[in-house]
Amino acid sequence: MSLPEVKLSDPKALRGYAHPLRMALIGLLRQQGPMTATQAAERLGESVPNCSFHLRQLAKYGLAERAPGADARERPWRATALNTSWDDVSDDPQTRAAVDELSAVQLALYVRKAEAFLARRAEESTAWRAVTGFSDRPVHVTADEMAELATRIDALLAEYDDRITDPTRRPAGSRKVSIMHLAVLADPPPAGNSASTAPRSAGDPPVSGPVARDIGEQRGDR
Repeated sequence: MSLPEVKLSDPKALRGYAHPLRMALIGLLRQQGPMTATQAAERLGESVPNCSFHLRQLAKYGLAERAPGADARERPWRATALNTSWDDVSDDPQTRAAVDELSAVQLALYVRKAEAFLARRAEESTAWRAVTGFSDRPVHVTADEMAELATRIDALLAEYDDRITDPTRRPAGSRKVSIMHLAVLADPPPAGNSASTAPRSAGDPPVSGPVARDIGEQRGDR
């Protein structure tokens, strides 16, 4: 199945999402459903005015919206989609700078999430310690092969998407696992072959950028 997604392309929207608290709020709404700014503040350990402001900003960029409340006084918010994605293929300097800013915030959140897991890993069972942790594997591929590999990985993970939207599909003993996808080039580009000197041709296939899923759980919104 395909999960509902918001795709960011405007530099203002990209920069608007590049904020740890905003990512935490979206992660909270995606995982726990609609809630008010007061409820979100309680779960994240933030002030109500601060959460209210950032929720309004998320709504401005199409990432959050008002949801029906139990009464006229309750004004909850909900996420507009379960995924946020953006492509890193723009030739516009402002867009590329905004993507770099957003990716840096996302990477910092990944690091904090990994550190939090490492700190409590000894408390996990042997079975879970055996199948979680950190590893890396070098591969020598072309850009087209890397795009194909990323597509295959996404397709494999998508087989479990129904368990995100339907808790009844989760087998007994299952737990939420965050799989962080990092694909980084080990060396700088060869001389004379940088991005600025090797433009993409009109026939080149599009390359997908990073996809952010359920950002913000390291803030305590589980």
